[in-house]
Amino acid sequence: GTFNTLLNAGRLKLGIPDDGNLAGKLFVSSGLGGMSGAQGKAAEIAGGVSIIAEVDSSRIQTRFEQGWVHDIAETPAEAFGKAESYKKQKEAIAIAFRGNIVDLLEYADRESIQVDLLSDQTSCHAVYDGGYCPQGLSFKERTRLLAEDHGTFKELVNASLVRHFHVIQRLTAKGT
Repeated sequence: GTFNTLLNAGRLKLGIPDDGNLAGKLFVSSGLGGMSGAQGKAAEIAGGVSIIAEVDSSRIQTRFEQGWVHDIAETPAEAFGKAESYKKQKEAIAIAFRGNIVDLLEYADRESIQVDLLSDQTSCHAVYDGGYCPQGLSFKERTRLLAEDHGTFKELVNASLVRHFHVIQRLTAKGT
């Protein structure tokens, strides 16, 4: 299902022909846990290059060991640098970015990096219950705050969601 959704989004939004694939296209998303873990593999099967942001290192390691992502980047610059190389070769790959999606997207915005397709699989139905990690917090800090200071955690989630929303607006205005 994730593969079909992604490929059809490419056809609908990028004008890819029915017999084409996402070769040379960049898909950016977040989340490598539960249901969202299929995103990198789906993009790879669809022929594209993907960067999937994830704050939980254990999720990245699991997906890497399973072969659902094939490379890991520690910084936005590293992630987009690797992606650009694969895009030029029209070679499909799934890259996990160890970090927050807001940091990744703000980097793309600042550096005017074209993101062809953008999605997000953070658990926004449960943002205050740990489904969303606020920008600026490590996964460990998020987990501690969630347990010890839920009020501060909620404030940080709200501030991060606003930043997240605005960077998506800016990227879509640039053609994402």
